[in-house]
Amino acid sequence: MHFHSFVLFALAAPWAAEAQGFVASWDDAYTKANAALAKLSTTEKIAIVTGIGWGKGACAGNTGTASSINFRSLCLQDGPLGVRSATGITAFPPGIQAASTWDRSLMRERGRGIGGQTKALGVNVILGPVAGPLGEFAQGGRNWEGFGNDPYLCGVGMEQTVAGIQEAGAQACGKHYIGNEQEKNRETMNSVIDERTMHELYLWPFAEAVKANLASIMCSYNKLGGKWSCENPHALNELLKQELGFRGFVVTDWNAQHSTADSANAGLDMTMPGSDFDGKNIYWGTALQSAVSSKQVSSARLDDMVKRILASWYLTKQDQNYPATTVVKGGTGGRNVQGNNGTIAKNVARDGIVLLKNAGNLLPLKKPKSIAIVGSGAVANPKGINSCTDNGCNTGTLTMGWGSGTATLPHLRHYNLNRYSQRRCLRGSIRRRRIVFITSDSGESYITVETNAGDRSDLNAWHNGNDLVKAVAAINKNTIVVVNSVGPIILESFADLANVKAIVWAGLPGQEAGNALVEVLYGDVSPSGKLPYTIAKSASNYGTSIQATTDGFSEGLFIDYRYLDKNKIDPRYEFGFGLSYTTFNYSNLDITGTPTSGAESGDTIPGGSASLFDVVATVTATITNSGSVDRRRSRPTLHRVTIFSAFNTYKTIEGFPEAESEGGGESDSYV
Repeated sequence: MHFHSFVLFALAAPWAAEAQGFVASWDDAYTKANAALAKLSTTEKIAIVTGIGWGKGACAGNTGTASSINFRSLCLQDGPLGVRSATGITAFPPGIQAASTWDRSLMRERGRGIGGQTKALGVNVILGPVAGPLGEFAQGGRNWEGFGNDPYLCGVGMEQTVAGIQEAGAQACGKHYIGNEQEKNRETMNSVIDERTMHELYLWPFAEAVKANLASIMCSYNKLGGKWSCENPHALNELLKQELGFRGFVVTDWNAQHSTADSANAGLDMTMPGSDFDGKNIYWGTALQSAVSSKQVSSARLDDMVKRILASWYLTKQDQNYPATTVVKGGTGGRNVQGNNGTIAKNVARDGIVLLKNAGNLLPLKKPKSIAIVGSGAVANPKGINSCTDNGCNTGTLTMGWGSGTATLPHLRHYNLNRYSQRRCLRGSIRRRRIVFITSDSGESYITVETNAGDRSDLNAWHNGNDLVKAVAAINKNTIVVVNSVGPIILESFADLANVKAIVWAGLPGQEAGNALVEVLYGDVSPSGKLPYTIAKSASNYGTSIQATTDGFSEGLFIDYRYLDKNKIDPRYEFGFGLSYTTFNYSNLDITGTPTSGAESGDTIPGGSASLFDVVATVTATITNSGSVDRRRSRPTLHRVTIFSAFNTYKTIEGFPEAESEGGGESDSYV
């Protein structure tokens, strides 16, 4: 089992406050919400739950107001890596790069940075983080927005990001709920997911987000079991609000509503943007008021919608001196709110870099006399770093995918490798280090880039990247490949070539791409990133592919490493793989406690039944740096291994941190 043998050592011990989600009292928030509700007219209640219409506000979505309680129009704005359509913000690395750090504290810092800038610009709800798509399909266009296709790793990313965003004062919005796994036909597809798969894969990251006291959840475009996700009582009322104990509000994806009374009665709480993109088909507003008057929707249901929205507002203390909204659609609005978040962005980009191959310890670079830099991905887009709408192109350094989950780059530290004033020369000695940059991109389906309509058409490097690597390796014995990609690509054409000495998976690094890579290539830090997905030997080894019509997730539980393990397929690089510049030995492994199986029990808390989060075992070990290289930088990472002990039951094991020893031969023990 490629994953299971590794993950026990990759997940590390709790790190003080970083081990839990956003701490706040829903009971206090609801007390305030109930008091406010009594002051509202029916018209004001309708205004709170209804968007004012596409293109009619400063933000991607805006609610109405309620002057009787000083409730201003809520501003809802993309997105999961920074505030979209604003200048002067930080374009953080996407969720997938944060996931490959396997670092709780960095995930939380990144979330806190996003949340702080969100609040500073007067945005109430930031539309992120992302747990759907989870990554059923390796080619899925928006996989890069989330935290990988392991539900536990994704859940930790959700928990820590939600905590960071809401600690900073903004409301997080977990999306896209649920079964939204491909861009092709995303607005018509019907996802049919059995209950075990639903609970153990797709629901679990949302459960972790709810446990972190998530303020809001966005329902997705697709159907689930034949009913639209945004009017699906099983998904919204039964799974989310009852089973997971979700106390926040459910908001539609933009134009994902299809009815008035059915959506209200199924558990929808807010519609966005309040109309379709043509300003027509307004399902709530006066239509909802009529439905309440005719008792198609009960007044109690309307009150519940309003209380949920108000409770999230009070939970994050947005009723107290919240900044005025200064973000403007179109990318021209917003003051400079970057602060020191560039450092956080660089740390996430750097610590998410995964070293896949390092034959003969070619890396780190040791003041080479010259470096040849090859590939268009090594330089910034010559037309301008923000010249493509919503990053909808693949020219120059790849920092993020494309679509609504992007942000405006305030700058781009591209790959300037003149660290020691070496010559940048593309000819000459075969002893020269040649760094080849290759890319692969994807995004949201409203933009097509080089025939890729959101989802990737295949898993090859773009722009003949594989052939480029082979051509360079044919004339140079010190070839280093740097990969910037939204997800796995097939490396088989060059991974075993003797002259390809190193493969560095740089992922999607955001605005600090160059700074992050240089620190790893030159050994300022030892690479510590781990893959958040499997890199297989062929596309067929994943067992899934983008569907023309989706009426069932036939692979069930078996996606990514689960499929390869089940079918005894060796990957090129397994989920969780990542090399270092040094080596570690593990000894004195001890496990106390006995994992058990059975139905969950206890009170329902945010996240589900209390027993789902019981600690059932504790793992201790001694970890020794057995190499000759100092591990110059060590950070706390994840702290639990999830055991799925029975249907609908999740248990955890507490773990231990990575070694913090400095230099070979030293060791430390951890509990």
